[in-house]
Amino acid sequence: MSGNATFSLTDTAVVSVAHVDAPEVVTSAQFDEMLAETYGRVRAQPGMLESLAGIRERRWWPEGHLYTDAAAAAGAKAIQASGVRADEIGLLIDTSVCRDRLEPSSAVTVHNALDLPSWCLNFDLSNACLGFVNALQVAGNMVDTGQIDYALIVDGEGSRLIQEKTLARLSGPDATMADIFAEFATLTLGSGGAAAVVGRHSENPGSHRVVAGVARADTSHHDLCVGSLDQMRTDSKALLDAGLLVTKMAWGDAAEEMGWTDMDRYIVHQVSQVHTQMMCEMLGIDIAKVPLTFPFLGNVGPASIPITLSREVESLEAGDRVLLMGIGSGINASGIELIW
Repeated sequence: MSGNATFSLTDTAVVSVAHVDAPEVVTSAQFDEMLAETYGRVRAQPGMLESLAGIRERRWWPEGHLYTDAAAAAGAKAIQASGVRADEIGLLIDTSVCRDRLEPSSAVTVHNALDLPSWCLNFDLSNACLGFVNALQVAGNMVDTGQIDYALIVDGEGSRLIQEKTLARLSGPDATMADIFAEFATLTLGSGGAAAVVGRHSENPGSHRVVAGVARADTSHHDLCVGSLDQMRTDSKALLDAGLLVTKMAWGDAAEEMGWTDMDRYIVHQVSQVHTQMMCEMLGIDIAKVPLTFPFLGNVGPASIPITLSREVESLEAGDRVLLMGIGSGINASGIELIW
């Protein structure tokens, strides 16, 4: 019996998807310069972020820019692109990992910033890098059952604070090679915002139907990547190996049955060059069908999939089959099919 959780939707679609880029470009070469003394002392090789991870640069928000600012800006763009009125939106889900505070929810600030109606249910949904795709399922179920007409899913991420603190720690006189390896993944993170409006396919000509999805969990790996806004420590190799194994199990139980072996586009969570290449080889995916954003944006957490999808909108054609694929630390793996 399959170990996957599965779902299908009958009349749910992505009506619009949008993204916003953080304005400040920070290169991996700049990080290498900041860590030059430590690299020399512990005999580490500079250039690993670009040569191994394939990340040339990432983005930072200006100091003081809130994660909810990014989520709200993306949400406003998605609403405008959808042609939907704000008072038609019955659900707002904020899927951000990054938070400006513990309480109240990020969703209430975004709700207020976008002047959404009082009857618009709003809450946060967090699941590492899979929050956005999980929210598609939640919103789709509410659309299909008639509870709401439209949902807005938003996400705002920022890597400036955690990377500044990480660079400061790794620049200290006590930093070791083990510390560099443990915090290497932190330096691959990026900043950005994304949003999507979800509604009924039958009532929104040109919308992109959400067909079905699968998910697979192996939570025995919950301690391989543990992070806060100040620090994230990751066993990168173990996380990569475990994530690929869970993905392979999910794929093996679903790919043939759902016809995912030859999609028109694979929108995968952007982690690194190594991760993308190994996943494509393992699953037999044509890497030419996998658009890449990690080289210039880094890993933007749960905003990564919708940002990459948003950047592909102009190149997709009606009827294209698009698979959203992601792995979230914990570990969870997920895939959702769209018909463009």
